[in-house]
Parts: sequence; C-alpha cells; structure tokens
Amino acid sequence: MPSSPSTPRRVFLRQSAALAGGLMLLRGGALAAAAGAPRLLLVFLRGGYDCASLLVPRGDFYRESRPNIAIACDGSAGAALPLDGDWSLHPALEGSLLPLWRGGQLAFVPFSGTPDLSRSHFETQDAIERGDAPGTPPRNDSGFLGRLVAELRDPTAISFTDQLPLVLRGAGGVPNVVLRGLAKPVLDGRQESLIAAMYRGTPYYDAVTEGFTARDEAGRELAVEMEEAGRKAANARGFEQEARRIARLMRDRHRIGFVDVGGWDTHVEQGAAKGALAARFGQLGAGLAGFVDEIGPAWNDTVVVVVSEFGRTFRENGNRGTDHGHGSVLWVLGGAIRGGQVRGEQLPVQRATLFQDRDYPVLNDYRDTLAGLFARAYGLDAAALGRVLPGAVPADRGLL
Repeated sequence: MPSSPSTPRRVFLRQSAALAGGLMLLRGGALAAAAGAPRLLLVFLRGGYDCASLLVPRGDFYRESRPNIAIACDGSAGAALPLDGDWSLHPALEGSLLPLWRGGQLAFVPFSGTPDLSRSHFETQDAIERGDAPGTPPRNDSGFLGRLVAELRDPTAISFTDQLPLVLRGAGGVPNVVLRGLAKPVLDGRQESLIAAMYRGTPYYDAVTEGFTARDEAGRELAVEMEEAGRKAANARGFEQEARRIARLMRDRHRIGFVDVGGWDTHVEQGAAKGALAARFGQLGAGLAGFVDEIGPAWNDTVVVVVSEFGRTFRENGNRGTDHGHGSVLWVLGGAIRGGQVRGEQLPVQRATLFQDRDYPVLNDYRDTLAGLFARAYGLDAAALGRVLPGAVPADRGLL
C-alpha cells in the first residue's frame, strides 16, 4: 500500500528521537560511572562453538571419535598446547590466550551449560540470557545481566550490539552502540541540526548536542584508525579492533558490558589445527588479548566471562564438522582471578560419560557458576543473588 507523504518524516523523527535518547543515556552513563566496582564484560559466542576443539581432551577416545578433525596432542608442530594432565589448548591461541593462562589470568570450566535440551540456537540462547530457574515459565521482560545491573544500581552498563539483547533487559536505560560502524555517520550534519532544533528550549538540548559532539569525535578517531590500519585490512575487519574499542570505553566510562560474536555453527568442514574454526579461535583470541592490552591497569579489576548456548557433538559428523550438542566450556578471564586451572566438576572423557552417547554432559550449571562469581565480585547476599539468578545455587569455583 503506498505510504503517505508524511510517512518518511514520521519514521525519521521516531528514529531520530531513539538515537537522541541513546546518546543522552550514553552521556549520562559516562558521567555516572561507579568507581571501584569490578568491571564485567560478558562475551556470548552465538552458534554453539566446538568446545572439544578449544579445550582438547587427551586420550584415544577423542582421536577415534574425530578421525578427520582431531587436534594432535603429541607435542608435534601445530599440536594442541598442554595445560595440565587432562586438557590441552587449541594451537591457534598460543600467542593470545596461552600467556594469560600461564599468568594465572584465564580459567576454564568444562561441562558447563544449561539443562535446556532443545538443542535449538534461539531457544537455548534465550534461556541462557534470561537466567530463569529451570521449569519456570519463560519471561522475556528481563535477563540476568539486566537484573544484576538493577541490583547494583549501576548506571554505566552498555551493550556493544545493534539491538539491546535479552540478557540486558530489565535494567532500564541501558544504551547499545555498534562500534564497528562508527566510522560511517548515522546522521549527516543537516539531520543533526534538525534533531537539535527539536530539543532547543528543553532540558534535553545540552545532552543531545553534547551527545552528537561525542559521537562525531569517536567517528573521526575511528576513521583515522582505519586509515592507518589499511595495510592490515584483516585487523580492521576483525574482532580485535572492536575489542580494543570496547576496552577503551570500559576503562574510562562503563563498568558492565555485553558483546556477542557469531559464526560458531560449524556443521561442515570445521577443520582441526587449521581451518575455519581455527581461524575463528585466532580472531577471538587476538580480540581478547587486545582487550587486555588496551584496558591497561584496569585489567586488575576486570572480569571477562565467555559463554555459548551449547557445545557440539563429541563425534564428528559425515561432513567433517560437528552438530548441536549439550555441555560446553565456560571461560573466565581477569587480572585478579585465580586462573591457570581447569575448574568445576569433571569426568573422564569416555564413551560411558557422554550425555545420550553423543555430547558432553552438563555438570556445572552456568547459573550456579555466575552466582558464585557475582557473590565474590560484588558481595551479593543470598537474597540479591536470588533476584539476579532465581533458583541458582551459588558455586564457588575458586575463580576469585
């Protein structure tokens, strides 16, 4: 149906008002950053990454289950990197995450996840982001990170995504910003002037104009950065530069952040020590190492948690890939964590210990792990933890 002549203007005004509101919130959060509270960045790997290629179990069963995609653990060139007597790390992370492990600033919690058995990306992602007690009716009005923000009364939370994710709903007033697109202005100078004119004479005028100024300055900085990186185009397009921008904002303005990274659904030709998944691990590792480097001394009071909706089948499929599984591996990084260890309840990786003869079991509920972490990091009591993660049993994994 043809739109009326006024429709584009109404759409423009709605979008402009939303953008102006986000800018005001971003400005307000920057001014109200709570000094002294631990920083927390939640990284969500969407797609269900193959945790058995990240944290490689030793033994014949692993090699037999993956004749084409197993990573050697024999000490040869390109082999997995030994962490302890049971586990090794993917070789693509030798230059990025292995130093953090050796420095006691990285820990892994295998056999992690949720009781959700749908093996559906969207259902399980939503279940994890909500953080509800198992068996309770799902609600989409709040997520566990949003409830944490509300409990802490922290006005500095931010999502580095194009839309506010479910995990941050319920806090009220959390802005979101896509750092990858700052070099291309969303509005030109004429449009900014029109929006500013809309707010002239109101209490919001200064916030709107200062918000535009801050955005323009960030855009110019990013444009210079991208020009300098033109000789290394892969870095400009990858996660590392985005992670460094996140680090700068969290160092100076924001205490709680969220970012998601896609591309982990490796049903076909995922590779082994090299290949598609190895490249993805390399990009992610470079990004996390860049975050650590960029945030500087603030790393000592920063915690990064990396989660995914589920793991993948332990055995490879007929396409030299893996399919949707169950248990996964949760990562915790930070300058003050007690890392260099694989934490949580564990079992030997054997056929008899697989869930439904195909997947890692879930022995460490992610909600219990996070509840224990939040209790240590923020001093939350049982009642507060119950509001953030209802029904969780806080588990002290020895991470802090």
